[in-house]
Amino acid sequence: MLIGDITHYLESRYPLSLQESYDNCGLTYGHKTHEVQGILFALDVTEGIVREAISKKCNLIISHHPVVFRGLKQINGSNMTERVLELCIKNDIALYAIHTNLDNHKEGVNKRIADKIGLSDLKILKPKKDTLVKLCVFVPEEAETELSDALYNAGAGSVGNYSECNFTTEGKGSFKPNINAKPKTGELHKKNELAEIKAEYLVPLAHLNQVLNAMHANHPYEEVAHDIIPLHNIQQDMGSGMIGSLKKPIASKKFLKHLKSTFNTGVIKHTALVKDEIKTVAICGGSGSFLIESARRKRADIYITSDLKYHEFFDAENSMLVCDIGHFESEKYTISLFAEILSKKLPNFAVLLSKTKTNPLNYYS
Repeated sequence: MLIGDITHYLESRYPLSLQESYDNCGLTYGHKTHEVQGILFALDVTEGIVREAISKKCNLIISHHPVVFRGLKQINGSNMTERVLELCIKNDIALYAIHTNLDNHKEGVNKRIADKIGLSDLKILKPKKDTLVKLCVFVPEEAETELSDALYNAGAGSVGNYSECNFTTEGKGSFKPNINAKPKTGELHKKNELAEIKAEYLVPLAHLNQVLNAMHANHPYEEVAHDIIPLHNIQQDMGSGMIGSLKKPIASKKFLKHLKSTFNTGVIKHTALVKDEIKTVAICGGSGSFLIESARRKRADIYITSDLKYHEFFDAENSMLVCDIGHFESEKYTISLFAEILSKKLPNFAVLLSKTKTNPLNYYS
């Protein structure tokens, strides 16, 4: 198993195109052609994590948070990032980060938080825009079904909870092949006409290349007439945060106790208990102040996130309860998610969860 095999699989599930512009997901250090000896999963990468990887003979560390967020002008051990990179280079340990592309995925960090809390009827809190295109393909009537099946398998035609979606229009196509053409049907140097179907499909940008490859591989024409149209539609199943419902309402204080116990946090910072009961719950793992307004508009009873500043607690306008449970605590179950993802792909390959504590915060009580 090569490092490139691992990264290709992860990126087929959680495309790098889903990451935010400020982020640095993917292979930070290492070579895709190197063989994997062992994989260590971690939330953060510290010197302790690298030493743990060395002791466990792992030459690939997969973390949620990237080691390098900004450009480096030197590596001389002056800070933790530089020392981590030095250790990895000296011991030939590759670093791979799967961060906001996992945060923005419907089966990512927030889904894991929702499962731990016990939420159902889940939806993305703030779906992403400008991540979809409409693909229009002109194809002979008799080839439309086979082509559509190939495009569906490549990632086209999904809308929310529905798959294999398209819209077709009957029409007449015309073409005049020149001397260098090799048409499947029709005569050279003559205008030919035949019945065609215009088939339209919704395609996420992350899957566009593979969909186009499938189109060219399964279309009967030498030259495939097609249009790619950018859309401003939201992508319902990708984006920031998540919102869902408890099976039945829970008293606010009781829910806070449940939250504290589930995420084993030393303290929960929260606004006034403006709701007697909690039913609708909005969540965002990690830093989520940017979603307070989205949670308020969706009429959440409570919004759970971390890294909130003093003045940001006011943004709820007393319309819902806002909780800060801690950054590490909100994402602590992410590494077990990594293990589940890869164990399905590599059932006979050992994947190890880091035992090294990386949370920089402690709570005094």
